[in-house]
Amino acid sequence: MTRVWITAGSVKMPADFSDSKTAKGILEALPLEAPAQVWGEEVYITTSLALSEEKPQAHVPPGIIAYWLPGKAICFFFGQAPASPVTIVGELRGNPHDLAAVKQGDLVRIELAPEDEQIAGLAGNAAADECDAEGGCDCSDDA
Repeated sequence: MTRVWITAGSVKMPADFSDSKTAKGILEALPLEAPAQVWGEEVYITTSLALSEEKPQAHVPPGIIAYWLPGKAICFFFGQAPASPVTIVGELRGNPHDLAAVKQGDLVRIELAPEDEQIAGLAGNAAADECDAEGGCDCSDDA
């Protein structure tokens, strides 16, 4: 797992990215900045990253961070279901509903957390647990 910081408008929170190939592709491109796009209860940014899909999921719980291949987008879910299947790359470590304060066009920045904030695992990953209970998401290292 790799800890990052997400800043979106006035909202700032930590997040943990998995060790999947797709997540690593995003991490290698950090820092990333782009204007926020808002769709229902989802904030996303479009990127130039052409990454592969890994176990795409049609349903994700609030707090999940995912990559959406058709739009080359990084998505932050706080209630909205994906428009189409997404590849889970991580999880927000704050209240995902705080993202409701983000407005269309607000600057979103994703950056690596300092070394002393890096962690080794997703213990207590409530969103992943909920996802697994629904028979869906696989947030494991080989996701």
